[in-house]
Amino acid sequence: MAEINVPVIFVIGGPGSGKGTQCEKIVQKYGFTHLSTGDLLRDECKSGSERGARLVEIMKKGQLVPNEEVLLLLKEAMLKNLANSNGFLIDGYPREVGQAIEFEKQVSKCSFLLFFDVPDDIMKQRLMERGKTSGRADDNEETIAKRLLTFHNHTQPILDHYGDKVKKIPASGTVEEIFAEVTKVVDTCKC
Repeated sequence: MAEINVPVIFVIGGPGSGKGTQCEKIVQKYGFTHLSTGDLLRDECKSGSERGARLVEIMKKGQLVPNEEVLLLLKEAMLKNLANSNGFLIDGYPREVGQAIEFEKQVSKCSFLLFFDVPDDIMKQRLMERGKTSGRADDNEETIAKRLLTFHNHTQPILDHYGDKVKKIPASGTVEEIFAEVTKVVDTCKC
């Protein structure tokens, strides 16, 4: 297997934290590749492949896709993009400490973790605003409350696991203010 010798940054933030917007800006400025596990899974399901059909069946049953499958999709996407990338932003992964450990064993070390820290009331407000125009079924008050609870329950153990590698970004401000904080972190990264 080719060695992943570019920075690998895990991106964590609650729903409505602005991580997607910030990832786009990092890609533009630094030439990183943004990989979202959700997008990789959706693309594989649409591909018509045998694996895609298997994943569709798992998700139809409301089950979580096994970590080995997600890890393999990530690894394949990273190797495919390695020659043309200055680094990787991994969004939506890891969701638990076991996934982080397996990723570092099988794929690459994590250079650091960007944590977009936003109070719940601001995330909720952003999601409710987005819901007015997004057409997303999960941008409603009840679902937002569940998503925030799930996020908090799963995130703290990951933050604890990574300790000093966690770069906390206060993400309540404007897109530009937040990106100024992101660039300070990425520019000083020893990766």
